[in-house]
Amino acid sequence: MQNTYSFFRIVTAIALGAIPGSISRYLITEFTKAIIGKDFSYYATFFINITGCFIIALFYTLNEHKFKNITPEIKLMVATGFCGAYTTFSTYGLETFTQLDKGNENIGLIYWLGSMVVGMIGVQLGVALGKLNSQSD
Repeated sequence: MQNTYSFFRIVTAIALGAIPGSISRYLITEFTKAIIGKDFSYYATFFINITGCFIIALFYTLNEHKFKNITPEIKLMVATGFCGAYTTFSTYGLETFTQLDKGNENIGLIYWLGSMVVGMIGVQLGVALGKLNSQSD
């Protein structure tokens, strides 16, 4: 019974963080489109990615150096819930930094570049597969 309760607390914490994270992302994107124009919505994505990296790094650093008594649920709410829904780029940035900080330069570099290159290949494959059915119409 304790395992089910613990799992429910974890999932709830992540969900409660994800709600403001996803809403923030949406509102920032819509605001940017309204001010700059829909053709420039990538400015919002850029802003979200950079601020997400800042938020997750600040939270991680404060957690490691100042707030050592933060519960696992709060950690998951902020890092996995909020930042995960706001932008996964923040996790990518922190994980790259962590590898480099640990002295794993090769792993950090492969992860950093590999994520970008393989991610773009994934985008291209997704577009190509998505267009397969539309070309046969």
